[in-house]
Amino acid sequence: MHPNLLMAIILPVFFCCQSPAPAAPDTLQPVTMVENPYARISGIPVPEGYHRIPLASSSFGEWLREFPLRTTRIVYLYDGSEKANQSASYAVLELSTGTKNLQQCADAVMRLRAEYLYERGELHRIRFTDNAGKAYVLPPQANRARFNQYLEQVFSWCGTLSLEKQLQPLGDPDSLQPGDVLIKGGSPGHAALVMDVAENAAGERICLLANSYMPAQDMHVVVNPRNKNINPWFSIKKQESVELPEWRFHASQLRRW
Repeated sequence: MHPNLLMAIILPVFFCCQSPAPAAPDTLQPVTMVENPYARISGIPVPEGYHRIPLASSSFGEWLREFPLRTTRIVYLYDGSEKANQSASYAVLELSTGTKNLQQCADAVMRLRAEYLYERGELHRIRFTDNAGKAYVLPPQANRARFNQYLEQVFSWCGTLSLEKQLQPLGDPDSLQPGDVLIKGGSPGHAALVMDVAENAAGERICLLANSYMPAQDMHVVVNPRNKNINPWFSIKKQESVELPEWRFHASQLRRW
């Protein structure tokens, strides 16, 4: 079961998701439908000519593909208020944000990875490092309360810069898989998670991307502001930028666990 945990986060905040080059606002279409008709990531239709790639049973990618979505597209901030820019959201993940301004971009990515491993009982694999290389490892046999405390600690001391160091460069976007991460470490920095991947008969792959942002907010599948023909899917090509509604990545910033 995917968690819908409401964490009481009390540790300091390190801001990271400030975009130096967001997509121009006039390229975004306002969300005209508040309701979301898709129960899971797997329900979001693929563009004509594409099909979802096969995934190994019980893999991180399969887990993400079957992640539940909320019944509305509205993105809420950690304090319960609505995000000002609702046009960036295509669907919202059924994942709590907490009540403090902490679970931002890289934190939400690490949260999903940790939740997947925790659900599988692979606690020994839940490990994140801070900028100094200090490892934060979940204690063996940790219960949910201890897991929540661990996540608070990770969110406080790890971020885009440390996660970028921890992940391995992907190199070839043609091998894209669900679970891969687009990440720019630093301040400002940002991270987005590949939630699903589809391909056409020529082997060209497209993906769904999800991110949290600053201030801490619901993690959401983002719209594609540059290519409405495949929206909300994205095509990631070598030597090209990847334009999200509120951030610009480059294909070279793809990483893998």
